[in-house]
Amino acid sequence: MLWRAGLVLLLCWGATGEVPNQFRDSPEHEDPTSDLQADSVTVGARQQRSPPPVEPLDFGFVPAAVYDTHVYYEPGPIRVLFHIVHAFLYLVQPNPFPKDLIVSAIQQNPGGIKLDDYRKLADKPENVLLMLQAIYYEAGFLVCVCLGSVFLLLTPVVGLCFCVCRCCDNCGGEMHQRQRKNADCQRSFYTAALIVTSILITFGVLIAHAANQNMTSQIKATRRFISTNMRDMKTLANNTPAQIDYLTAQYTTAKNKVLSDLDNIGPLLGGRIQTQLEKEVVPTLDMALRTVGVKVENAIKAMRETKEALESVSSSLEVLQEGTSRLAFRLALERTSLSNTLSDPACSNGAVSRTCNNIRSTLKQLETNGNFSGLPDVSPQLASLDIVMKADLSDIIQKGYSSFNDTPRMVQDQTKNVVSGVKAMLDKIGGEIVGFSKMFPVEPSLVNFTIFLNLEQKKMEANYPKIDEMDFNRWIGGVALLCTVVLVLAFNFLGLLCGTCGYDKQATPTTRGCLSNTGGNLLMAGVAFSFLFLWWLMGFVSAGFVFGGNVEKLICEPLANKELFKVIDTPYMVHPAKKNFLPALLFQKPNMDLTVGSLYRDCSVNSGLYHALQLETMFKINTFLNTTVYNKDLAKVFEGVKIDLHSMMLLEQEGRDSLLTFSNTGIGELNYAAYLAEVNKGVTLVDLLAFANELEAQADLLPRGALENALKGHASSIRQIHREQVIPVEQAMSTLSQSIRLLQRTAKELPVKVTNILSAIDAAEYLITHNASHVVKQETDAYMNNMIGYFRQYTKWVKDSLEGEVAQCKPISNIIDTMELVACSFIFDSLNTFWFGLGGSCVFLVLSIIISVKLAKYYRRMDTEDVFDDGQENW
Repeated sequence: MLWRAGLVLLLCWGATGEVPNQFRDSPEHEDPTSDLQADSVTVGARQQRSPPPVEPLDFGFVPAAVYDTHVYYEPGPIRVLFHIVHAFLYLVQPNPFPKDLIVSAIQQNPGGIKLDDYRKLADKPENVLLMLQAIYYEAGFLVCVCLGSVFLLLTPVVGLCFCVCRCCDNCGGEMHQRQRKNADCQRSFYTAALIVTSILITFGVLIAHAANQNMTSQIKATRRFISTNMRDMKTLANNTPAQIDYLTAQYTTAKNKVLSDLDNIGPLLGGRIQTQLEKEVVPTLDMALRTVGVKVENAIKAMRETKEALESVSSSLEVLQEGTSRLAFRLALERTSLSNTLSDPACSNGAVSRTCNNIRSTLKQLETNGNFSGLPDVSPQLASLDIVMKADLSDIIQKGYSSFNDTPRMVQDQTKNVVSGVKAMLDKIGGEIVGFSKMFPVEPSLVNFTIFLNLEQKKMEANYPKIDEMDFNRWIGGVALLCTVVLVLAFNFLGLLCGTCGYDKQATPTTRGCLSNTGGNLLMAGVAFSFLFLWWLMGFVSAGFVFGGNVEKLICEPLANKELFKVIDTPYMVHPAKKNFLPALLFQKPNMDLTVGSLYRDCSVNSGLYHALQLETMFKINTFLNTTVYNKDLAKVFEGVKIDLHSMMLLEQEGRDSLLTFSNTGIGELNYAAYLAEVNKGVTLVDLLAFANELEAQADLLPRGALENALKGHASSIRQIHREQVIPVEQAMSTLSQSIRLLQRTAKELPVKVTNILSAIDAAEYLITHNASHVVKQETDAYMNNMIGYFRQYTKWVKDSLEGEVAQCKPISNIIDTMELVACSFIFDSLNTFWFGLGGSCVFLVLSIIISVKLAKYYRRMDTEDVFDDGQENW
């Protein structure tokens, strides 16, 4: 079955002749992304933020092969016997696996040791040392073999001597039994001992027969393992082309993602550039605006407030001019009416005339105090501001910002040529990958390999009848060996049965019955057959012990714990000029770090054949992908991505003119002092309420009559004038005062605010157009790294898939495990258990011979017997 383990290896070996030279050990084929990676490191050292993570791509799952072989063996109850045999072998040979001894012996005698060379071994001290080490290691086996050899030699000699001795009436051959007082006790003891011994021999026979039968059963079960292993190898061969095609087809996934990102280069790259500029430009602009205490929105609000204040001043001024005119007219009428009342003859009396004169002296106070008609008009300033407001500065600023927000479209327009170039190059790369996958005759080789497997399976199935016949002959041989022991057991048990049943205590040795005599003869017949068969049974046991025991200790145990691979994989073990024989056999590269142990370990975890055989050293697929999927030409195309932001303006000229016009509307040239001087005056020269109260008080001093009533009527009329005309004028003056003060304050701050806003916008535009180059380069590099990241994901996925999912080589390790299972668990465990049971029976047969000879004396009819004078006999 060893040929099966090498079929896939030979297949790959044959395919290596087709590997193109440009992908074999060529140092110039280095990864072209190394320069880009170095640049990325340099850029990364300058920038403060990490690049955005690359979006993971979903390449799906490689079509998986399902293998049927499950190398597992549950021996059942016989496992206990196997463990007992293993414990016995460990007792005989407790030394660890002699790896160094085997390696030294093979390396010092590379051509092997011939029969003629044994005489020369003593001439080489190193060989003498190795022989001593081997003897020390095999000490347990040698001692057992010596004992077996002595047993083998002495058994026929002792049997012959025993036969001759009895023929001479010695060694118990004389048919005379002496009288003993404990004769019954001895007979009972020998009977019990023979029964126990025979039972133990029977156990040994049953153990050996169970092992013999188990070997036959498991050899038949081997066919299932052969069938599933062959089926798994076919599955491996049939699935591999489809898996390779799947890897090739998944290039489209990375390609389509790159094309999608290229089609959306405006939103992706332009959006990233805009986002980063917003993080650096907008905070700078806002900081500048906050420094001067205003933002563009506040400027627009200030314009609205200024316009509202000017409108308030204009309307308030109109109200004041009209109100003071009407108030002056009313006061003049009231003053004339009051003067006429004071001209009444009643005022000519002495006491009354004094009061009338006092009132007459205050009439000149009934006049307006402020002159609002002389204040400058604000209509020119309001008209200029109306023109500025019609321009809608907020819309102008938004237009300026829209050019900043239009960065994605600008990037899209500036990279049209790059996108078309990359698309054409990606199509070319896809064709190269498909061409590379078709370069190797993988599929025809695998088809031939499958045909080869089918032919070999048919040959093996054709040999099944021969194997069954050989196993049947082996089984018959084992049964024949056991039958010799069974024959002895039959004589023992029949002898015990006849002797026990026919024994008569009253009979003398010379008068014993025929049944008792037959039992003794059967026991002696068992002794004779024991001497006849025992020596060659022990010879078979010794041979099986030496052969099976050493195979278990030197092959099965180290194969189970993989120590045997260390011997096979020892450098220069197989050939003194070749470090590792497996790569030398497959690839003619003995220095490759490929060993049988590493191949088994990788395949046992179901790794890919590409990884297990280290085929990268031959096919250079990773190198091909690195040089093809992302090559220098593609890198140059990506490096050609240039973004120019010099045409970007945050505030157009119309917006600048509006701001300048707003700051030059003439608000600062208004005569605020004149306005404030007028509004600070009272509406009238005297407080009309106080005047009316005083007038009533003077009227109360007059005698009751028409004059008193008339004067009180004038007081009421003056209060009405205050209520209807003075109060609205005062309110208008208050509004005018607030508006004037607001305009005065705005006039002082407005030019500085406008200047600072324009300066901040100029600084931001300069930052965008002149100082944003590092942002553009940073985001362009990040965008290109994303593109490269998709290809790197594809190449890494291909590498991981080749190592773990394509052509999974579990069938190869299954073949080795099956060989171990069949050879060690099925055959040699059964063989070792067979000789162990048979050997135990042989040992107890010796005891059976002694006991049977002793016991037969009590059953056989004697020729003579002891005679006593008193006539008393006791047997």
